[in-house]
Amino acid sequence: MSEVREKAARAKEAARAMNRVTTGQKNEALALMADRLVAESSAILEANAIDLANGRQNGTSESLLDRLALTDKRIGAIAEGLRQIIELPDPTGLLLDETTRPNGLVIRKYSVPLGVVGIVYEARPNVTVDAAGLCLKSGNAVVLRGGSAALESNKAIVRIMHEALSRTALPVDGLQLIESVDRSSVDEMLKLNGLLDVIIPRGGRSLIQNVVQNATVPVIETGEGVCHTYLDDEADPEKAEAIVINAKVQRPSVCNAMETMLVHERYAETRLAPLADKLKELGVELRGCERSRSLVPWMAEATEDDWRTEYNDLILSVKVVGGLDEALEHIAAYGTLHSECIVTENGDRAERFLREVDAAAVYHNASTRFTDGFEFGYGAEIGISTQKLHARGPMGLPALTSTKFVVCGSGQIRG
Repeated sequence: MSEVREKAARAKEAARAMNRVTTGQKNEALALMADRLVAESSAILEANAIDLANGRQNGTSESLLDRLALTDKRIGAIAEGLRQIIELPDPTGLLLDETTRPNGLVIRKYSVPLGVVGIVYEARPNVTVDAAGLCLKSGNAVVLRGGSAALESNKAIVRIMHEALSRTALPVDGLQLIESVDRSSVDEMLKLNGLLDVIIPRGGRSLIQNVVQNATVPVIETGEGVCHTYLDDEADPEKAEAIVINAKVQRPSVCNAMETMLVHERYAETRLAPLADKLKELGVELRGCERSRSLVPWMAEATEDDWRTEYNDLILSVKVVGGLDEALEHIAAYGTLHSECIVTENGDRAERFLREVDAAAVYHNASTRFTDGFEFGYGAEIGISTQKLHARGPMGLPALTSTKFVVCGSGQIRG
């Protein structure tokens, strides 16, 4: 039996045991996991150093190395994410609906775990902990397959969490890490119907599309983030500058960072050049349309591919538009249904933008960087869903549940 099938089968068995675990027992396990991660941070950092060295040797970009890198502070934040999950209500076993039929049948609808969740993701070791914590708190078993770039970090993290779980009521097999970095291990996961109940991909376009197009296991699609910020001609310049800089510069390697800035032509006439200069000072490479470059001659020329690219880097596409209609058309053509923002003091235009833009999260006068489970108060997130079935936006605990109907009678039969 392959590693993938063997570990998925063990997770399937563990999922049955998870149905017998109480909320208190789950919280105790999460607390111990958080404590042990902090206590053994040196071991995690040693493993992470190996991954970083390998990444540099392989020519990995600085922005991707940033996503991979761990520090004592980041490990502390990861552990804090687990502790915040403890404070959240258990999403399982909730009575969602109850009705009594004319024939006396009592029908109740309860929230239940999905079962076994498979997660395929790239070089972000924090996902390993977030995914494990959310899945275990929601009563699921989880099979993780991280990217090769973070293999040593993930192995160290899972080893520590397994040690913690072995001292609790939760089954250790409820958390599995696929250590094979061969692409065939991903392909095999996608076909494990009967062992995995759902697959969730987290990463770039190629990874997500591979999962969506080839999986026979049901998929919850988390999408890439070609996120836009539209500066209306009635935008407050101070707000606009702060929002743009935060959305692009604060952490450019993440999916909720701004990749394209749309600027109303009247705003651009006086405000684009100084804003562009400020971004340049901060190390951002700008690629603009013809109208943008006429106002900022040093800006590089944007190509058609630029409008579709999630850079995950200090690169920004810039387009001057005639107004809200053109901005909406551009977002509809090139957006990825992730996060979109309008900066304006015009309430009617803001309402129209928020109503008409099709995205998991839409913003008025706030950075797209807030599309994050932690910032939304979920403690952590399993991913940001850009689809419309089952879950959308930052996926916290409730997104990892399904429903079960419990029907109680007194001998009724159907005529």
